[in-house]
Amino acid sequence: MKRIFLIVLDSFGMGELPDAQSYGDAGSDTLAAVAASRFFHAPRLAELGLFNIDGAAFSDRAAVRPRAAFARLAEQSAGKDTTTGHWEIAGVVLKKPFPLYPNGFPDAVISEFEQKTGRKVICNKPYSGTDVIFDYGREQIETGALIVYTSADSVFQVAAHEKYIGLENLYRYCETAREMLRGEHGVGRVIARPYLGEYPHFERTRNRHDYSLVPPKTMLNQLQESGFSCIGVGKIYDIFAGSGITEHVKTKSNADGMVKTMEFMEHDFTGLCFTNLVDFDMLYGHRNDADGYAKAISEFDAQLAALINQMREGDMLMITADHGCDPKTVSTDHSREYVPMLAYGGMVRPGVNLLTRGSFGDIAATVLAAFGIEQKENSFLDDILVK
Repeated sequence: MKRIFLIVLDSFGMGELPDAQSYGDAGSDTLAAVAASRFFHAPRLAELGLFNIDGAAFSDRAAVRPRAAFARLAEQSAGKDTTTGHWEIAGVVLKKPFPLYPNGFPDAVISEFEQKTGRKVICNKPYSGTDVIFDYGREQIETGALIVYTSADSVFQVAAHEKYIGLENLYRYCETAREMLRGEHGVGRVIARPYLGEYPHFERTRNRHDYSLVPPKTMLNQLQESGFSCIGVGKIYDIFAGSGITEHVKTKSNADGMVKTMEFMEHDFTGLCFTNLVDFDMLYGHRNDADGYAKAISEFDAQLAALINQMREGDMLMITADHGCDPKTVSTDHSREYVPMLAYGGMVRPGVNLLTRGSFGDIAATVLAAFGIEQKENSFLDDILVK
C-alpha cells in the first residue's frame, strides 16, 4: 500500500448504538433521515456498498455487486463528539468522557477567564450557535464582552464580532482558554466562533478555529515517526492539535475539502491523507435540515466519482464518520450512532462484508498494518486485500 485517503463525513452516522438511550439518542439514525429526502442522490456511495452495510436503512437500495469492502463500526469510547470520534478512528479509546457543562461553566472558570482576557463574559449556558449571536450579539458589540457558551458536547465556545473585537484577538482569547482548561475542566475543544453583520442579521463566518487537547499517541504519530507522510485536510489539524501531522491545509467547505484532497492525489507521497468534511454536521445536522444534508451528500457523491477516477495503483480510499447528528430528531445535538466504513481500491476485494465491528479504531489498526508499522488483532487488512 502506498497511499491511503481517509475521508470523514462529519456526523454521517447510521443508527443508534445499544447505549444510545443513555445519551438521549434512542431512535437516532442520520443515514435514514437523510436518505429519505427527495434530494438524496448518491449512486456512487450506493455502488460502493453503503446500503449493504449491517443495519443500513433502505436496504432495498443495496448494490448487487458492491465495489468496496464495507462495515458498520461501533464507538467504543465514552462520548459522541468530534474529538472523541476522530481520536478513536486514529486508535485512541477514551474510557472517560470529556467534561460536560449543562448548567454553564463554574464561576471560578469564568472569573479566571475574565481576569486573563480583561473582558467580561455574557451568556455562559448551553446554546445554539446561531441563536446565541442573535440573542447576545448586540450586547457583545455594545459592551465589548465575550459570548461564552457550550452545548451537549464538551466545548468552551467564544463568540465575538470580527469587526469590533478582531479575529486575532478572538483567537488569542481562545488560546488563553485552552491553556486554562486542563485537568478537571479539560474540555475536548475550545472553539472560536466569529461573526459579522448588524443586528438582527448576524452571520457566523468561516473563520472558526478549534483548539483541541493534545491526544495520546495516535496512528498519526506512528506514521510520522516511521517516516510516512500524514496530511491533514480541513479540521484534522485542529482536532489533533497538530500532533503527528506532517502537512495540512484548511478548507472553506465540503467541496473545497474534496478539491484539496484531489490536489494531494496529484502529489507523490507515501502515507495517509486524512480529510474531514464538516459541513454535513455544522450546516445541516445541527440545524435539523435533512434536505440540506441530503443535497450535501449528493454533492459529495458527485465529486466522489472524480476522486475515484484520480486514484492510482497502490491507493486505498476509506470513507467513514465520527458520530451521528440526526436532522429529524427534536435535538440539534450529536447522536450516539454506529458509523459506516467503505474501503475501495485496486488492492481491495470488492463486496467483502465485514459486518459490525467493535471500534472505530479498527481503521487505525488497518492503516498501520497497511504500512507495515504494527499488526493488531482488530485490523481488517487481511480480510479485504486481494489475495
